[in-house]
Amino acid sequence: MARPLLVAGVDSSTQNSKLVVVDASDGTVVRTSTAPHPDGTQIHPEHWWRAFIAAGAPTADVAALSVTAQQHSAIFLDEAGAAVRDAILWNDLTSSESGRALQREWGVERWVDEIGLLPAGAHPVSKLRWIRDHEPENAARVSRVMVPHDWLTWRMLRCPEEATTDRSDASGTGYLSIEAGAYRMDVMKLAFGRTLEVPRVLHPSARAGITASGIVLGAGCGDNPATALGLMAVPGEIIVSIGTSMTATTVLDAPVRDPLGVVDSMADATGRFLPIVASLNGARVLLSTAALLGVGLEELDHLAASGTQDADDLVFLPFLDGERNPHYSDSQGALLGLTRTSMKRENIARAAVLGIAAAAATSIGHLQRIGVRAERIVVVGGGARSDSLAQALADLTQIIVDRPPRGEYAALGAARQALWALSGDLPAWNRGLASRSVPQPHAPWMTRVRERHYELGERLFAPPLTDG
Repeated sequence: MARPLLVAGVDSSTQNSKLVVVDASDGTVVRTSTAPHPDGTQIHPEHWWRAFIAAGAPTADVAALSVTAQQHSAIFLDEAGAAVRDAILWNDLTSSESGRALQREWGVERWVDEIGLLPAGAHPVSKLRWIRDHEPENAARVSRVMVPHDWLTWRMLRCPEEATTDRSDASGTGYLSIEAGAYRMDVMKLAFGRTLEVPRVLHPSARAGITASGIVLGAGCGDNPATALGLMAVPGEIIVSIGTSMTATTVLDAPVRDPLGVVDSMADATGRFLPIVASLNGARVLLSTAALLGVGLEELDHLAASGTQDADDLVFLPFLDGERNPHYSDSQGALLGLTRTSMKRENIARAAVLGIAAAAATSIGHLQRIGVRAERIVVVGGGARSDSLAQALADLTQIIVDRPPRGEYAALGAARQALWALSGDLPAWNRGLASRSVPQPHAPWMTRVRERHYELGERLFAPPLTDG
């Protein structure tokens, strides 16, 4: 009997490296493995390479492999290709003021129109400005800049003279025009004072190269586009990924512009576009709440389901790691509305779930504000395991929430891209459906929850208005 053709995808996420090997004929997962990353927001990229290898990549029995990784995290290299300093991750808020300075210098409207996003602490363009201003000795040594999937693909090919990337990850740097699909070196010079070497942008179906052992390497992509690729997303579906961070995104045939700068207009991994609202706080809010209450995640879900639907007006603002959207970089978490009536374990559990659901609903609302259709929501990531969270999101948005079978969809999307690079055709694999949450009829508590989360967040953490 002939052996099946195998392809693989690797997701180098914030917390770990995940390898998924699939049968190319139908996308059936043959095996998975994982290796952890160190915690922190500034990490030497060599740790990611070691975890990549420890997870089993590259693997000898696959014909093709593609890499996806956390978006926006920036790696700064010298002329010899060595890291000048630790990589700065997407969730490091150190360069938030640098992003605001770039907004002031170039103007919000110009950033939105010409780049497609407003520079924030997450974006490499802001990190370049921060290094220029705060680490001039390191800045003087920087010769090229990459994001993690570029760097890992480059390492797999034994560090050739020219590195490569794809349009999805390049569109998240802050120095690529979403409309033209080309780098804006004038923007890089604005941020850093000079231009740096950047990876060549490949078509999503292109080959980055072939390893010494003969494995075809796909172009790779960012983790959010890879998730959309793994889910075979179509316009009208809003993908809410609740992992370390939380994102709300969809796929469109043309780029969009958000005059408020909340929605980043980025590229997907197929040739389409990917408007996205990214938040810092996701499933770890549930983990922290479970630890506070001394229960596991399953028991936390049971507690949340047993409380009153509005948690007796207890409000949990889930900004435990600060926040990017809304722009509350100096925020913290907050538990408000404690009374003798509301101070119950089930209400605290319910309030944490409502806090994440309200934040996700707000992100979806921003997509709808700029004209995105939201016919259904597809929830993935660690937070998708929570039944109470899925139902709360359906109730607060009045949109059906579907959850596909549990899986590593970013890595699966990378495997799908690997087969595309190998065969020249983008495969269609069955996604399946594990569960569906249908909204309850609209009730006043749903509006009240959303309004209180917004109003209290603005009151406590919104930056003061300025004349600039």
